[in-house]
Amino acid sequence: MGILASLKQRLFRWRSDGTMPFRLGQRRVFIIPTRGGMLFALALIVMLIGAINYNLALGHALVFLLAGLGLTGMVHTFRNLHGLTIAPGRCEPVFAGETAHFLLVLGNTRATPRPALTLEATTEKPVTTAIAAHDESSVGVPLTTSRRGWLELPKVRLSTRYPLGLFVAWSYLQPAMRCLVYPQPLFTPLPTALPSPNGGEYSGDGGQDDFAGFRDRQPADSPRHVAWKASARNAGNQPLLVKLFAGGAQVRLQLDWLQTEPELPVETRLSQLAGWVMTANAEGCSYGLQLPGREIPIASGDAQRRLCLETLALFQP
Repeated sequence: MGILASLKQRLFRWRSDGTMPFRLGQRRVFIIPTRGGMLFALALIVMLIGAINYNLALGHALVFLLAGLGLTGMVHTFRNLHGLTIAPGRCEPVFAGETAHFLLVLGNTRATPRPALTLEATTEKPVTTAIAAHDESSVGVPLTTSRRGWLELPKVRLSTRYPLGLFVAWSYLQPAMRCLVYPQPLFTPLPTALPSPNGGEYSGDGGQDDFAGFRDRQPADSPRHVAWKASARNAGNQPLLVKLFAGGAQVRLQLDWLQTEPELPVETRLSQLAGWVMTANAEGCSYGLQLPGREIPIASGDAQRRLCLETLALFQP
């Protein structure tokens, strides 16, 4: 068992740290006949037997011509992977239940293109790409997420059947890549806003008192801020418009673990906090996050959203 594990480790090893570009050498590319290739070989054997039985010179010539064509296809199938360089890219964080895309950069240093390259991780849908001569291609390997935390990229199978489909050549890749998976957001009403420093209450409208104009709507904008009348004048020819306001005080929120229902499961409480973070960020609030053993000060913006979601994703109860 130890010998088999050592063999697999050497066979599928990427690099010492798994982060540097890797070149597929001769020992890393494997090739076998496909089902079509086996039928092709069987047909050639039958044709050869018939040519020998009836002493057909043209039959012999046809058999050897087709056999040479098959062997030439085998060489081209192998060369379509040999010498290919692979470098790990980035993987953007996603929410649980969404599909993570691990970016791999395939490089071609040859003067000929490399068509019909297929990448597949576990049971996910394969991704096919092609690389032009002296070019590179970025391919996102999809992987469905089911829970929060770090998701490691499993072993990826890179294969090709080009040009005839009689042979399949493949190689296994396993770069050191991982994707951060946020808790699946559960959208519920936001908690009560904090009092202002002078003792009053902040407006629930986020201090949006003075109208300052319009701008194009972004995906994170709340629907209640859309200027429907102004957008209707465009007759659907332009994006929806969002009202801009100036002045007033900004809503301040403290998103606390203790504000969630204690009887709920831990993952549900984290999902509720993630939903609060998304809603507060979309409405332009300033907010902080309070978890057992971790506190994030009140702030706003995309950096605050990423910090809070990352904290929720890596939280250990």
